Amino acid sequence: MEIVSHKYELDRETQNKVGFMAFIITKFARAYKMNRQQAYLYLKQYGGMDYLNDCWWALHIDNPYWAIRDIYKVCVSNGGMR
Repeated sequence: MEIVSHKYELDRETQNKVGFMAFIITKFARAYKMNRQQAYLYLKQYGGMDYLNDCWWALHIDNPYWAIRDIYKVCVSNGGMR
């Protein structure tokens, strides 16, 4: 019997993207007084995660304050609470 072992490795860009997304969700949660799960669900429901996924490269070179503000604006424009 042969044992097959699969080793999955993420490329550097994917690692950077995932790391930034985790970082910004935590910052967003703190800024808007949520826990991380609430922040993630809010971002997912109102398009913030899609925006973050599509624009992470531009957002990650900006000041986190402005990145969070931009993500918040996207969520509000998609029906999120002010």
